[in-house]
Amino acid sequence: VTGMPTPPVRSLAGSVVAVVGAGGGLGSAVARSLAARGATLVLAGPHEDRLAAVGISGATLVPLDLRDSRAGDRLVAAVEAMPGGRLDGVVNAAGRVAFCSLTDTDDVVIEELFLLNVLGPLWLARRTIPLLQASKGFLVNISAVVAEQPMAGMAAYSATKGALTAADRALGKELRRLGIHVCDAR
Repeated sequence: VTGMPTPPVRSLAGSVVAVVGAGGGLGSAVARSLAARGATLVLAGPHEDRLAAVGISGATLVPLDLRDSRAGDRLVAAVEAMPGGRLDGVVNAAGRVAFCSLTDTDDVVIEELFLLNVLGPLWLARRTIPLLQASKGFLVNISAVVAEQPMAGMAAYSATKGALTAADRALGKELRRLGIHVCDAR
C-alpha cells in the first residue's frame, strides 16, 4: 500500500465484508482470513461452485461477473436482504493478468483486462458507496506493483493496474469526507 492514509484500526468481529473474486486463489485466502477474524462474509464471483468451495460456513454467495455494470446492484441487493442489511467493507480481489507484448495481445484481451481490472471495480464502488457510507466502512482494491513499476511484456495489464491505483487515490480523497476508508493493496 503506497500513498494512502493509514487505515483506522478496527475489529472485524461482527462486521459484514464482501469479497469479490472470492473463488480465486487470492480472494479465497482473503475470505478465509477475514472469517478467521470474525467477519460475516458475502462471497461474490462468477462461479457459484468455486464460491461454495471456499468452505466458509454461513457465508452468503452472490454469483456475479464484475465485467457487468449491474454486478454491484446484485451485491447490494444480496446484502440488503441479509439480517441488518449492513455492509462494513468490500474487498475486490477479482482481476485478470496478461503476459504478452502489446503487439501480440489480442484486442479482446485488452478489452477484458480493462473491463475486469478498471471498469468493474469503479462500477462496484459506485453501487456500494451508500452502504459503506452508512457503516463508515472500507473499500479495498487489490492492485499490483506494476501500477507504479510497469514491466515489459505487460503493458496492457500494467495500464489497468495504474488506472485502478489512480482511481483508488482519488476515491480515498473523495470518500474520506463520507467516512469511508479506501485502500489500494498490493
